Amino acid sequence: MEANDRGLVRFTALAHALFHTYELSIPLFVGLWMAEFGVSAAVIGLVVGAGYGLVGIGALPSGILADRLESRRLILLSVVGMGASFLLVSLARGVVTLGVAVVVWGAFASLYHPCGLSLISRSAEERGTVFAYHGAGGNVGTAAGPLVTALLLLAVEWRVAVALLALPAFVAAFVGSRIQFESVAAAGVGEEVGKEVGEEVGEAIGEEVGEGVDENSDTSSEGSAGTLRDDLRRTAADTRSLFGLGFSVAFVAVLLYGTYYRGLLTFLPDVLAGSTALAPIDVLGREVNPSQHVYSALLAVGIGGQYAGGRLTDRLPSTTAFTGSLGVLVALALLFPVASSVGVVPLVAVSLALGFFVYGTAPIYQVVIAEQAADDVHGLSYGYTYLAMFGIGALGASMAGAVLTYATSSTLFVALAAIAAAGVGCALLLRRLA
Repeated sequence: MEANDRGLVRFTALAHALFHTYELSIPLFVGLWMAEFGVSAAVIGLVVGAGYGLVGIGALPSGILADRLESRRLILLSVVGMGASFLLVSLARGVVTLGVAVVVWGAFASLYHPCGLSLISRSAEERGTVFAYHGAGGNVGTAAGPLVTALLLLAVEWRVAVALLALPAFVAAFVGSRIQFESVAAAGVGEEVGKEVGEEVGEAIGEEVGEGVDENSDTSSEGSAGTLRDDLRRTAADTRSLFGLGFSVAFVAVLLYGTYYRGLLTFLPDVLAGSTALAPIDVLGREVNPSQHVYSALLAVGIGGQYAGGRLTDRLPSTTAFTGSLGVLVALALLFPVASSVGVVPLVAVSLALGFFVYGTAPIYQVVIAEQAADDVHGLSYGYTYLAMFGIGALGASMAGAVLTYATSSTLFVALAAIAAAGVGCALLLRRLA
């Protein structure tokens, strides 16, 4: 890997790990917030859901920003903003102020994925490998975040724990600002290329523009409105050009994968805890829940999955890898109920395989999206992608909850298999279009 790619990996993997550290530490505070503020699970669910939902909804405007502003600065803003938001959470004195703080976190967190992924897709020489390391970094945060949070809560009260979790963001922002790499700007982005062009154009037309403003200063507000209209027109035009057949099919495939991802992981801890093969056991007079350790191991195995998935796209066509990974997810969803009824070893094996492949699919679809979009709209493409993944895909949690309420866990896994199978169909269509 070249030095520039190594710099990209260090910068983006660090920010990605922090995103998932904060994302998955929040659930550990839910019960404490209910007790602290005297509210129901439904109220806290709305508060946390608003923050998580904004990560998906904010991805689209974040993607637009990534095509117009410097990605590196936006990522640093995201990191600092997430840390500052956790400081706000630690100061919350009621459910309303808590909700505001969590929503602020969601707004800053929504910046990361469109900016980080568009930065990699434009600037990396070995794109798949960089995506692999980037994904592995995210899974380090996925596995370490809940562990660190749990250890902090054993030692200090929740407000102190939240405040301490905020500190790594400021350290990471400082470290990230010192990492050196060259980035490629999209059209209109004010990075190094954009600055040079802007200076030349400014010298050529600056005098004329200045005279026009002097003649009629009232035109400044009209110019601002005109700029906004121009930006909206450009975004609409970019969206129309982006959503050709190839990107549209890829978008639907990612949406289906996002539904599978949320539907699986949201209730998997409860499903595992309900399995007789993973019933609580007594160890030295203390009750231990094996299901919790299996779930933690599943998240940790995802680190290897992210790395393997990204490296695979440097050796196989991305659509082939995408088709294969989704096909494996179909098979594993169908195997899970069988393994659960057979015994602990098959259940653990299938669970770990789910962790490996569900996370291994992420860098693969990221490469697919990059290949279906022009360089100057990669930010917008990832904005729509994460609107599908984290926004619309979050409906998978609601679907899973409804199925578990009115049917069984076996029915849920059959439904998940059907969703992944539809994704396989989309991936096969992409292969034919390639």
